[in-house]
Amino acid sequence: MSRPDVPACLGGAPVRTAPYPAWPHATNRERELLLEVLDSRKWWATQGTKVREFERRWAEFNKVPGAIAVTNGSHTLEIALLAAGVGEGDEVLVPNWTFVATAAAVLMVQARPVLVDVDRNTGCIDPHKARQAVTPATRAIIPVHIAGSVADMDAINDLARQHGLAVIEDCAHAHGSTWKGLAAGSLGDAGSFSFQSSKLMTGGEGGAIISESADFLARARSISACGRRPGEWFYSHYTLGGNYRMTEWQGAVLLAQLERFPAQQKNRASNADFLNERLAQIPGVHPQGRDSRCTSQGNYCYVVRIDEEEFGVSRDRTREALLAEGMSLTMAYPVLSTLDLFADPKGFAPRFKSRIGMQEFAKADLAVSRELADTTLWFNTATLMATQDDAADVVRAMEKIHSHRDALKAGVS
Repeated sequence: MSRPDVPACLGGAPVRTAPYPAWPHATNRERELLLEVLDSRKWWATQGTKVREFERRWAEFNKVPGAIAVTNGSHTLEIALLAAGVGEGDEVLVPNWTFVATAAAVLMVQARPVLVDVDRNTGCIDPHKARQAVTPATRAIIPVHIAGSVADMDAINDLARQHGLAVIEDCAHAHGSTWKGLAAGSLGDAGSFSFQSSKLMTGGEGGAIISESADFLARARSISACGRRPGEWFYSHYTLGGNYRMTEWQGAVLLAQLERFPAQQKNRASNADFLNERLAQIPGVHPQGRDSRCTSQGNYCYVVRIDEEEFGVSRDRTREALLAEGMSLTMAYPVLSTLDLFADPKGFAPRFKSRIGMQEFAKADLAVSRELADTTLWFNTATLMATQDDAADVVRAMEKIHSHRDALKAGVS
C-alpha cells in the first residue's frame, strides 16, 4: 500500500487525485447568450449589441470612460502603441520577464524594444533599471503586471512625466488588480487586457483597451476599425488602421464571464492570501511579493520562488514532484533575452529592417529576470478556484517534498 507521507514520484500516494476545477469555466449563461447571437443573425459587432454592451460594462468595472474590445491581447498592445504615436526609430522599455507579445508588439509597429530587468520581489519591471535605460529615442514604457501583481506605477508615472513617455500597461494577468484603489490599466495612458483561453476572463481569444483619455480612445477606436470615425460614412477612412474588431460570439461569452468575475476574484484572493501565509513558513519557498500599494491582485496564476539552497530541492525537481502529487502547474515564462527571436534578427524581418542582435536591445544587466525565470513555479489559476482546503493541498504537497528533500535530490525512495 502506498504511503501518503512519501512523495508520489518516489512511490508514495499523491496528495491529490481529484482534478482542480476545469478552466475555462462556463455555465448555461454562456450558452444562453451565444444562442441569442446565433438567432439574431447579427454575428458582426458593427450590427450586434453584445460587444458594445461588454465594452460598456468593462469600462464601468474598471471605472474608466470607455473600453475598446478587439481581436486579442497582442493587438491591444499594437493598437495602443500606434495610438500613442510610437513608430519607426522609437524605443520602448519592456521588462525582460514577460510573454513575447509585449516585445513583439513593439517590433510590429517598427519600434525597438529595450529589455529592462525586473524587481526580485514582484517580478514586475524595475523602475530604477528603467530610468537607467532611457535614451533620447525612448518614447514609451510597458509595465507588465506579472501574475496580477501591479508594477510600481507611482515610480513609472514619475519617470514617464520627466521624459515625456507614454505608459501602456500590459494587464493580461491583471483583471481585477488595483493600485491604491484604482484599476490596473487606468493608471497610465492606456491599459491592454487579454481574454485568451488561460486568462481570468476568456472568450477563447479577445482583448480590450481602456483609458482615461477620450482622445486616446478615439484614436485607438479608429485604428481598430479600418481608420473609420463614429458617425461618418462607412467608407470614409481617416487614418491607417486595420480590422481588429471582436466578434459578437466573443462579446457574448465575455459578458457571462464578467458577471461571475467579482465572486471568483474574491475567492481567488482569499486562497492566495492563505497560501502566501502558509507557504512562507516552509524554508526556501518564497511566494511572489506584492507592493503594499497594490490593493488587490488578479492572480492570473499563483507564483512562488524556490531557493534550492534553503529548500533542498531544485525548482525543476520540485515541479516534477508537485505534478506527481496532483498539483496543477503551468510553465514560468522564459526571459525574452534568451529567445531565438532576439538571438537572430532574421526572426523579425521584414518588419524590422536593421541587422541587429540581442545585445542592441538590452541596456542593463538582466540577472534578476533570469533568476526568476529559472526558480519560480507557476500554479494554474484553477488552484485558487475551489475551497481553501483544495488550496491547502499545495501546502501539504510542498511540505511533503521538503521533508523528503534528500531522497528527492538523490532520486531514490
